[in-house]
Amino acid sequence: MTGAARDITPRADISSPRGDRRNGKVVGPGGTIGILGGGQLGRMTALAARHMGYRIATLDPTEDAPAAQVADYRAVAQLDDVAAARTLAAAADVVTYEFENVAAAVARVLEDATVVRPSSRVLAVAQDRVREKETFRALGLPVAPFRPVASWDDLVAAAAAIGYPCVLKTATGGYDGKGQHWLHGPGDLQSAWTWAQAVPPGAGGSGGGGRRRFILEARVPFVRELSVIVARNPQGATAAYPVAENVHRRQILHLSIVPARVPAAVAEAAQALAVGLAEGLGAVGVLGVELFLTADHRLYVNEFAPRPHNSGHYTIEACVTSQFQQHVRAVCGLPLGSTALLRPAAMINLLGQHMSAAMGAVERLLAIDGLNLHVYGKADARPGRKMGHVTIVGDSVAEVLERAQQAWELVRAPEEPPAVADP
Repeated sequence: MTGAARDITPRADISSPRGDRRNGKVVGPGGTIGILGGGQLGRMTALAARHMGYRIATLDPTEDAPAAQVADYRAVAQLDDVAAARTLAAAADVVTYEFENVAAAVARVLEDATVVRPSSRVLAVAQDRVREKETFRALGLPVAPFRPVASWDDLVAAAAAIGYPCVLKTATGGYDGKGQHWLHGPGDLQSAWTWAQAVPPGAGGSGGGGRRRFILEARVPFVRELSVIVARNPQGATAAYPVAENVHRRQILHLSIVPARVPAAVAEAAQALAVGLAEGLGAVGVLGVELFLTADHRLYVNEFAPRPHNSGHYTIEACVTSQFQQHVRAVCGLPLGSTALLRPAAMINLLGQHMSAAMGAVERLLAIDGLNLHVYGKADARPGRKMGHVTIVGDSVAEVLERAQQAWELVRAPEEPPAVADP
């Protein structure tokens, strides 16, 4: 990028090089991609797009947001600011998002002005856990038992139907384990309802008019957490990436291992479920689909994100086409790229508590064979905040995990487990 990013103003000279931007299916290189949200997923999408010759416009409340740092045009405003979103649309040939807590109402308004991919309908499904699980069920995808909850009576009846243990979650909002409360027996009902009543009306978990809404889900006795990155373009072509095996610590993704240590039939089934979801939704763009695997090799779809996904970062170095380039291809209406895995990989998230050690040991980190460092450009390294990641590639899963262990020993906080992964 040359020069500093500029604040967006509507520009008559920013137009699609490939025809009418309202109805055309293809936005070619030279066009402008608008991104709602300015975090690291937007940054990596923007960098992939710039390699392909696109310009980038961003909307985010933080002036120096990671994506804004690499954008051509930026609007600094809240993500529910309709006027600012219209300004973004005026500057863009296609609009996408990197954060699903963008107001679906804003996305619907944008659809009147430009192409929005994925659509506001897909976004609305991803934003509401009840609607999400109902959609999975309607599409014939395997899901854990669940019940919507809006009252004390609903909670009691839902727990009786589902059994224990189970988890009460806000219907909207919440990520990385936020917005949920576990119940291990009938004695936890009152504490769960007290927790639910403390959720502020109008915040995560509330429906229209400030009504609090929740979902009660059965616990899946999983032995592996898996994810599949899948893409679909406007022409209906789909492409699924190799299955990632994910390790969460303190409910935040810690490590992804690719290929997942599961039988080939399980991996194929997981990919098929992800493709089925993308097709069933009619989504355009990249989706991250999270699944649980039980000891008897049953799969359950847990949730999806209508955007590139944290567990897909490995694709930058380990696949023919990264998830970020794939998202650009899809939302611009281009042919999808190969998802072939070039080499096994492991990805470790770098959180706020890791950055001081990581920066102090950067020379030793980069001396690890096959290691690639990504730092997102965030100013405030708070504990638990995603600040960057490392990806290690090698000739086998065992080799990359050995190198991942070397990296983990350099960056981990003293209170964290010494082993990068469980056996």
